[in-house]
Amino acid sequence: MNTTTIVILLTVIVTVSIAIIVLSQMRERARIERARKITAHEDTYKRAYRLLTEIPGQYLTADLKLLLIIRMEEACTELTSLKSDLPVKEWQSSAAELKKAIVEKRDKTTPVRIDSAEKSNYVKELLQSLFKMIEAMHKSGRIDASTAKKNLKYVLFLVHKTHADLHVFQARDFVRQNQIRKAIHAYHLASTEMGKSRDNPLAMKAVKSFRTRIKELEAAGVEGQESPKGESNLDREWDTFLHDDEWKKKADYDN
Repeated sequence: MNTTTIVILLTVIVTVSIAIIVLSQMRERARIERARKITAHEDTYKRAYRLLTEIPGQYLTADLKLLLIIRMEEACTELTSLKSDLPVKEWQSSAAELKKAIVEKRDKTTPVRIDSAEKSNYVKELLQSLFKMIEAMHKSGRIDASTAKKNLKYVLFLVHKTHADLHVFQARDFVRQNQIRKAIHAYHLASTEMGKSRDNPLAMKAVKSFRTRIKELEAAGVEGQESPKGESNLDREWDTFLHDDEWKKKADYDN
């Protein structure tokens, strides 16, 4: 075997070796990228599902629920194309059933009381995550500007409502303890929170109710005197604040 043949043979061996290494690296990168995408879409699905199930039931409108389900379905579609081993078909089936129930107004809503600072902060974190999700859907072109604006404003309103919920719960407790001044202060804080959503007619109605309640408590006298007995009108209204369909018409930002 002459020198030329040896050189050619070595060149071929080196070239083939390099090609095998490059191909192996490309396949590994593709595998890693596929795994990354699967994890990202799985996280998207689980995040949307978490928001759908853990945000207090009375807070979520049909529109918000459907947006979350759309996000879940999009994640499932991507996972299917990636041939993931996750139970995607089960997720899709569950999402389809829930969407149908929402459209047909058969989905159940379980109200949750915001009665501690921890719960208030947790719900606030969920709402902030929902806010970011809606922003991302708008930026990616999944929803139009009008839909995004309406829902983003409503989510901000819910953040203020969450803080007001806690202050109202504290105010009621102070009334039961006959600590009228502290109760008045708590209602003032609740009023301030709802006042941050000035462009929401329902929030302004709540502010008016808080002011009425404060006047009732002020009329009862200074702390140490007998506190008003029984459930106030504000208590009854606040407990069903987001339960009736009527609020949807009043909170329409596009009007």
